[in-house]
Amino acid sequence: MTFATGARHGLSYIAEETFGTTPASPDMTRFRHTACSLGLRKTTLETAEIRSDRQISHLLHGQKTVAGDIDFELSYGAFDDMLAGLMQSDWSSDVLKAGASQPSFTFERGFADIGQYQVLTGCVMDSLRLSVRPDRLVSGKLSIIGKSSTLSETSLDSAPTAAVANDPMDSFSGTLTEGGATIGIVAGLDLLIDNGLEQAFVIGDAEAEALLAGQSRISGEIVTYFEDAGLLEKFVDRTESSLTLTLSGAGGSLTFELPRIVYTGAENPALGAGPITLSLPFTALYDAGEATNLKLTRTAA
Repeated sequence: MTFATGARHGLSYIAEETFGTTPASPDMTRFRHTACSLGLRKTTLETAEIRSDRQISHLLHGQKTVAGDIDFELSYGAFDDMLAGLMQSDWSSDVLKAGASQPSFTFERGFADIGQYQVLTGCVMDSLRLSVRPDRLVSGKLSIIGKSSTLSETSLDSAPTAAVANDPMDSFSGTLTEGGATIGIVAGLDLLIDNGLEQAFVIGDAEAEALLAGQSRISGEIVTYFEDAGLLEKFVDRTESSLTLTLSGAGGSLTFELPRIVYTGAENPALGAGPITLSLPFTALYDAGEATNLKLTRTAA
């Protein structure tokens, strides 16, 4: 008897021209990942009928949802399509800004050791959590919401196009500036890009008719060693600032520029005899000069 294993798990994708419809004879592209929980979920409708024997007599399936996360290690060139989908925009001269053009994708999960494939259509990028820590690879968690799922014993594309194979990025090769000045006391940075997707269901169909984007919300947190009161004062005085993170690696670099941020907290507890750190959550706002709350720039090596 053969069981499916994560070591043989495959993941590929293609952009859709029509929401929820896989293009004919699709030329899929492999998706580099470290974990995947993307799958079909359903609500349940349980009867409220009261019986003298106390038993539940009916339970039906309700609305269908494709949802889950894909974990990955960031590398240059491998995730450009997903970043554009997340920002709901297109790369222009290697620059990507927040937009309002929502693309959708078909994903296929392949379980090669048991010859089974799961096709997930109408998939839209809901959010991305990016984490940068010392002595670690830069990791991301992409959350996805979709329309429908089917199972097959045949792959949509038995030979998907290989993903760009540059090495994952690490924290050693990056730079971080705060308020326009290089800052070298950061012990961690988390960034959340959230589209706030909602599903639009209608009577007569268990699948969502559409996925509706909310506001583009970008937030995060930097953790620094408590060196002086400079950053703490920015929170106290509500002084607006900026953050620019550049991550470099094989193939090139990615720069995440948040031209206008406001710190929303500042905690510096003393936990034992070790170093005291300052945790600064922040929210990014629309910047009129850049016409965006987040600007991504890719630069080939």
